[in-house]
Amino acid sequence: MQTFNTDKNQTNIIPLFAIGTFGLHLLTLLLLMFHGGMLQQVKRKSVPQTLVQLEDGRVITADAKSSWERNQQTIRRFVGETMTLMFTWSEKQSSTVVWDISSDLLRNDFKREFAQKFNNFELESPEQNVLVIQRISQPEIIADGKWKVELLAHRLIFSRGDNLGRSVPFNKQILVETKDEITSLPRFSTPLNLAAYRLGEARMQIYNICDLEDKSCSENKSVIGNGEQRK
Repeated sequence: MQTFNTDKNQTNIIPLFAIGTFGLHLLTLLLLMFHGGMLQQVKRKSVPQTLVQLEDGRVITADAKSSWERNQQTIRRFVGETMTLMFTWSEKQSSTVVWDISSDLLRNDFKREFAQKFNNFELESPEQNVLVIQRISQPEIIADGKWKVELLAHRLIFSRGDNLGRSVPFNKQILVETKDEITSLPRFSTPLNLAAYRLGEARMQIYNICDLEDKSCSENKSVIGNGEQRK
């Protein structure tokens, strides 16, 4: 008789245990869903998104970034295309014209230094110069909104009567930084004006160019054009 009662009690406990376990699992699931919803709300608040309209009319959503943040590929593309633009010229489009238009991609206090550094390039190749890039390194962070990129390239110099040309190594450290404004297009724009403007849309500028061996390339270039230190 006692054995029968014990078995009966155990039989009654099993359904209660199953119901309790199910209820606990359900409560845990609800808590996880609640926490997941809270995390999504926090993410949306801490990383706001913005609508970006593409040239083809499509609109996408993108995470907002601080004004001094840039994607690594954006930095490498800016450096590569800017240097190609600045060091490629011909008889119809002289280096003087190219540098005058593309100088908007240089920081104001570096423009004169740039002209002094590379003035001999115009004398070496007055007719045609083409920059052929072989490698652009991953950007190295110097400070907020400032990066160093190593560029390995060759200048192909063609003079009158020399169709083969000659190749000169052009291996440099390129220092770039963000900027706030874009130089507007002139009223009557040339393809070169448009190319420089498109590059300027990245809101970046070059503030120093040094040889690869120069260990102090970035030491004396930490001041922004208006004389303020970036914090």
